[in-house]
Amino acid sequence: MKKLLALVASLAVAVTTFAGEFPDVSVKEVSKLTESKKAVIIDVNGSDSFKKGRIPGALNFEEIKGDMAKALPADKNTPIVAYCGGPKCSAYQAAASKAKDLGYTNVKHMSAGISGWKEAGMKLEK
Repeated sequence: MKKLLALVASLAVAVTTFAGEFPDVSVKEVSKLTESKKAVIIDVNGSDSFKKGRIPGALNFEEIKGDMAKALPADKNTPIVAYCGGPKCSAYQAAASKAKDLGYTNVKHMSAGISGWKEAGMKLEK
């Protein structure tokens, strides 16, 4: 029983650590970033969803993932925000991890996702 509890505790710590790897940003913060054009927003929902509506100015991860280094700015301090469907979606990690691996130091996650963006009444780009 002690081994089982230790395993569960270890898994909980690992999940918490992994989930917190990329700081969360709110819909309001992302809206300000899109208006200022000082960040790169990456949509990880797939091309069909991307065509139906995305955060204005967002890049389609499906299109750029093969050569993401060319799609992102040279300044490694540029804010990079990845998002997917909503709070329970973890697909954003592919884009966020790839940006981090490329040396970007300001990588964040909008956990609200496109569903939270829509619920907040924010404008979509099609």
